[in-house]
Amino acid sequence: MAIPLLLLLIFFSDSLMKSESLGVGINYGQIANNLPSASRVVHLLGSVNITRVKLYDADPVVLSAFANSGVEFVIGLGNENLQSMTDPVQAQSWIQQHVQPYISQTRITCITVGNEVLMGNDTRLKSYLLPAMQTVAAALRSLGLTKDIYVTTAHSFNILSTSFPPSAGAFRPDLAEYMQGILAFHKQTNSPFLINVYPFFAYKDSNGQVPLDYVLFQPNSGMIDPSTNLHYDNMLYAQIDAVYSAMKALGHTDIPVKVSETGWPSKGDPDEVGATPENARLYNGNLLSRIEQRQGTPAKPQVPIDIFFFALFNENMKPGPVSERNYGLYYPDGSPVYNIGLQGILPRINYSASAKNVVMLFTPILPIFLLICLW
Repeated sequence: MAIPLLLLLIFFSDSLMKSESLGVGINYGQIANNLPSASRVVHLLGSVNITRVKLYDADPVVLSAFANSGVEFVIGLGNENLQSMTDPVQAQSWIQQHVQPYISQTRITCITVGNEVLMGNDTRLKSYLLPAMQTVAAALRSLGLTKDIYVTTAHSFNILSTSFPPSAGAFRPDLAEYMQGILAFHKQTNSPFLINVYPFFAYKDSNGQVPLDYVLFQPNSGMIDPSTNLHYDNMLYAQIDAVYSAMKALGHTDIPVKVSETGWPSKGDPDEVGATPENARLYNGNLLSRIEQRQGTPAKPQVPIDIFFFALFNENMKPGPVSERNYGLYYPDGSPVYNIGLQGILPRINYSASAKNVVMLFTPILPIFLLICLW
């Protein structure tokens, strides 16, 4: 049976290729039943020169598919694993099963222990977070892997009680007992603090009080922090600096902040104001441009922002509002959800009649939409 022709349209450009070492990455979520195979995703990301990928698990199929690809991975331990990861034996066993078989060919640089754990209502789960991070880090040390892999966790931006102005950033008082230990861990292990930041939510809930241009990196008058006199022309930078201020209030000034998730939905429910393809295009495209320029925030101008965009694909099985299923840069068939005006590469696949021999040719294309067919 003949196999249909596979065309992967890639719409990122030389701009993204310049950005590969500047902190740009992508979240590769898989809560869907219609995504392309991991082997095709290898070609997709390779064509646009994205070399940093964040997973929410340690999917062996993905890690194997990306062998010798040069892509750097952040892998995740789910919240359901936190209690077991406080046991040194189980933590070492997990690393031996999910990390060591792949690291000779697939570069794994980070393990996130849990995701947004402190935003839940389960106090027992919260109490497991730091011990699990410490135990996983200790297991990496015992296996001689600490030079290659660091341990952290990703937080919701809502762990802050105050974020405006940025200099007044503060963690929620009820989380202080957890934050002190977590920050001490980062200081001790020289690991970054990860935060999931979505200006979209602030805009959506502002009843028109937050200017759209301010959240989309469009020209605007911005705001001035009255305490520092620093000028902010976009909300994301203000939110990142609020995290730095919150850490400073607890005595830490040298822990780097990385954005583990940010993005903008291209579609939403009627009450999800601003969820449109045009706004998503502007948010992601303008942010990408700033990454290319190696911009830092006003409070940390010498530290280029480090960003993982959310997300690679629309995921049709995610629960919640419509927006949750529409953060992807790509549809599952590989076509772009919107055009951010960047040149890309079109891998052309030639198949023999027997479908046993496959030759892939990469040809530069102009930034236009073409039909993509995935078998």
